[in-house]
Amino acid sequence: MCGRYASTLPPEMMEELFKLFNTIALVPRYNIAPTQPIAAIWEAHGRREAHFARWGLVPGWVKDPREFPLLVNARVETMADKPAFRDALKHGRCIIPASGYYEWHTNPDKSKQPYYITMSDDRPMALAGLYASWMGPDGEEIDSVATITVAANPQLSEIHDRMPAILEGDAIDDWLNVRGVRAREAYQLALPLADGALKFHPVSTRVNSARDDDPGLVEPAEVVKPQPRPKKVAGGGRQMDLF
Repeated sequence: MCGRYASTLPPEMMEELFKLFNTIALVPRYNIAPTQPIAAIWEAHGRREAHFARWGLVPGWVKDPREFPLLVNARVETMADKPAFRDALKHGRCIIPASGYYEWHTNPDKSKQPYYITMSDDRPMALAGLYASWMGPDGEEIDSVATITVAANPQLSEIHDRMPAILEGDAIDDWLNVRGVRAREAYQLALPLADGALKFHPVSTRVNSARDDDPGLVEPAEVVKPQPRPKKVAGGGRQMDLF
């Protein structure tokens, strides 16, 4: 799954790169976590605009968002059938700009090593997503999004068995074109990137805490090798008796 990412693209560059009609005030972020407001892009009434939205989808039919599960990711294999994602796939497709994302590899001793994953040529990423707008009884409104995950390509499977769907080129335009591209066609755009399109390196476990958010989080770090557990020996001690 994709549960943390970084986004450092300046607003002016994002406006030009993704052909936006607007800009929103953004600061570089290095450890974006679920439930936080994030920048997402979608089209409405022929305009492609950036919005702030909660990371964690809340479908419009939910009665109370506080009692609804946190939907951070939508699996591509089931999103067309799940009630929470079905309508968004038809009418609420979006992209989430990112500089890179984090994934955790589980070691044999069950400890987890985080890795930072970026495009091999350092281009910004366009993560495929779904958005929904929820209206409360008192007029409150929540825009929210979920990122889409696919099976990892062979290169990324060394770290984790899932990866976000990352769109490129015309696929970005087709994904956002909810009026002209049907859900069945859009579904086929969410695919794993080919081997070699991404690169990755280990980073500090400081990224485990959403309170940490600084450039040092994306810097390469030495992998801490898990220490073998001491073997149990007769007598309950760690050293065998001589006699």
